[in-house]
Amino acid sequence: MTQFGRGPFSGRGTGRGGGGMRGINPRLIIAGVVALFAIISFLSMRQINPITGKVQHVSMSPQDEIALGLQAMPEMMQMHGGEDRDSADQRLVDTIGAELLRAIPNGESNPYQFEFHLLADPQTINAFALPGGQVFITRALFDKLQTEGQLAGVLAHEVGHVIERHGAQRMAKMGLTQGLVGAVAVGASDSQVGAQQAAQLANAIGQLVNLKYGREDELESDTWGVILAANAGYDPRAMIGVMDILEEASARGQKPPEFMSTHPSHGNRVDRIKSAIETYFPDGLPSGLRP
Repeated sequence: MTQFGRGPFSGRGTGRGGGGMRGINPRLIIAGVVALFAIISFLSMRQINPITGKVQHVSMSPQDEIALGLQAMPEMMQMHGGEDRDSADQRLVDTIGAELLRAIPNGESNPYQFEFHLLADPQTINAFALPGGQVFITRALFDKLQTEGQLAGVLAHEVGHVIERHGAQRMAKMGLTQGLVGAVAVGASDSQVGAQQAAQLANAIGQLVNLKYGREDELESDTWGVILAANAGYDPRAMIGVMDILEEASARGQKPPEFMSTHPSHGNRVDRIKSAIETYFPDGLPSGLRP
């Protein structure tokens, strides 16, 4: 039995052609271990989505998502001026939100605690959702909408984020990204590449990975917007009008290239909406849908 250090690959010679393991930078070995651990940890996070039935990489339970959303809710509301004082408009948001929840396929398996909030912010045109079911729309966007169908499409899109557990998935993927970023930083921080340059490289990698993930989330939620709005009795084509509103709002400032944006381009989102309508309603949309 050949003993370690005695075999043909032990690198006994220290001249040209020798060196063996001595030629491997120890930082690269550590970086490989860090990256492998991050990947294995991410792949071991597997749960079945209670509504869609899909297997997803998430590290928290639906109850954890609910608690996280409730914890973050006060700060998010404060950032947008708190609850809007118009009770009639808030009732409309609540009513349409309740209709969308009843339209969720396999809704009896819904573990989330949905609440719909109209925020007083008159400047920021936005809608968003927190993990666990807290859904928000700003006054600035609400006032831009022209029909109840458009409002239904916006809220349905945000419900889709919660159903698909995008927040929980993002947090799990952030853990993976941070592990890979750490591996890059370890491997690159040697005498040839300074620590500052390594940190900048690692940060850029992390941003690109997670920005792409955000765009896919938006397109997936657009599909849910079509399904839920139509199931609730609203014409999902109203969502195209919402996209036009968002496009106009974006055009007022400097619009980032799609590749570096967390939201897909206007054209891609409109195409996804039309494709979802054709896929889920191949014989045409039902008659009598509200615009």
